[in-house]
Formats: sequence, C-alpha cells, structure tokens
Amino acid sequence: MIKYSFTKMNGAGNDFIALDYDENPPLQVTPELIRQWCDRRFGIGADGVITIRQTPGYDFAMEYFNADGSGGTLCGNGARCATRFAVLQQKGAHKLKFTSNGVEYRAEEVENNEIRFYLPPPATIETSGVIETAEYIITSHYSHTGSPHVVIFLDDIRSRATGSPAFTSINDVPVKSLGREIRYMERFPHGTNVNFVAITDIEILIRTYERGVEDETLACGTGSTAAAVLLHIVKGISSPVCLKTRSGCLLNVAFESKDGLFKELSLQGPAEVNFRGEIEFNQKYKIMEK
Repeated sequence: MIKYSFTKMNGAGNDFIALDYDENPPLQVTPELIRQWCDRRFGIGADGVITIRQTPGYDFAMEYFNADGSGGTLCGNGARCATRFAVLQQKGAHKLKFTSNGVEYRAEEVENNEIRFYLPPPATIETSGVIETAEYIITSHYSHTGSPHVVIFLDDIRSRATGSPAFTSINDVPVKSLGREIRYMERFPHGTNVNFVAITDIEILIRTYERGVEDETLACGTGSTAAAVLLHIVKGISSPVCLKTRSGCLLNVAFESKDGLFKELSLQGPAEVNFRGEIEFNQKYKIMEK
C-alpha cells in the first residue's frame, strides 16, 4: 500500500491537510480521497486539502480542495498555510510568489511566524440587499474575494415577528442552520459562504458558514477579507481591520481604498503546523456525500 507524507496545519483554527507532490511522486488527489481524509471520524480530519508542487517561474503552485472534494476557489487561510508549508519544504523563503487556479499571488513571512497574503481587489461588491427567511428579515452585503461571501451585521438580522433585532450576541446566532439556508438560496446558484459580524466597543467578531465544508469553521480568510472590505464601505472602519474569529485568533486585513477601489489588499494571521504523519488509508469505509 502506498504511503503519502502529509503535514496537518491550521490558519487561525481553519485546518488543512498539506501534501507536497514533489515529496509524493505517485500522489493522485481525487474527490473521494479528499472526503475520506477530511472526515473527522474515519480520516485525519480537516476543513480542506492543500497541495503544492514546483512550477517554472514561481516558488510553487498551490491547489486547494474543500472537505467535500470540490475545488476551484481561493482559500485565504489555505494560501497562508500553503506559503508556510512551502517555506518548510524549502521551496522559498520570506517573500514568495505562487500560482493557484491560473492566478498569480504573493505572500510573505512576518513577525511571530505569521503569514501575510496579498489578494486581488474584490471582483464584486454589493451592499444593502434583503434576505428573507421564515423567521428573519436580513439586510445583507456581498463581496467576491476569490470566493463568494455574504456578509451580515448582527444588528441587521431582524425578527419577522417583532421587527426588532433578533440577537444581542453573535454567540446566539444559529450559524450552521441559518448559514446553510442562505447558502442554498436560489439567488446564489453556485452557493455562497455566509459571514456574521458583530461590532462591539472593543473588538470586531466574525463567524462563518463555509460552502464546501457545509458547517461553521473556526476561521475563514476570504470571509474575513470580504467582511473587512464591507466594514469599510458600510461602517466607515479604516484599514487595517482586525477581526476576532471563532477560534479566538485574530486576522488582520489591510488595504488602500480610493473612490471605491481597493488595492494592496492583504490578509495576515497565524499559519501553524499541528503535526506530521503518513497516510496509509484504510478504504474499508466510504463516506457518503452530503
């Protein structure tokens, strides 16, 4: 049976299985294997899988796959973990340039082993939409920061019955059930991630339901980036924007903004190794697709 070497990593609690194709020449990543590896009972357990490999003209090429085996979108925390992994695999140091899904990106190591990842400007920004469910009337915003994100501020979730704010604390928001309901609405034919944001006197809190994981994750990089952009546009909050994720870790989003245009958009936070190991997978169990 073939063994694959892997590194388990997390970016602010958003966790990934990282594999280096150059270290594992026979490696063939398939949706079925990804679902098995990411399963938290019969597998290693993760929100997604990252692969890297050498590629001409860049320090490395990255692929990212959600826990359900889907790919093709950007993962901000995954990109930061991929950068850290590439440094550990001696594919680059300090400032790196890489490619993913045909797009060029750059990232750099900063203090305390944190990684700063630079993103393109948001592809889409929409404000003040209305989402209605059986229980709530919600003012929502939207931004595509490599992945699609709905952003909802806590005070904008209104009870349909009373018209007043439905929640006084972000801890009370049913992120999994409400996020899933919004994620599958017809207005989002390809699905969407859903972010809930609360602004307090001392901090900005964020919780995210992630498409492809189909659950709340402890952090979402592109979601935090989308939230920061919309916090600036809707609430007037200046760069840098510091967001406290469900894990308790902080993600910092910085940018330059002028006349509604964004540049030098970056996401900074921890990218850590949990452990290393070898996959010699028992395929006796087949995880059914959700």
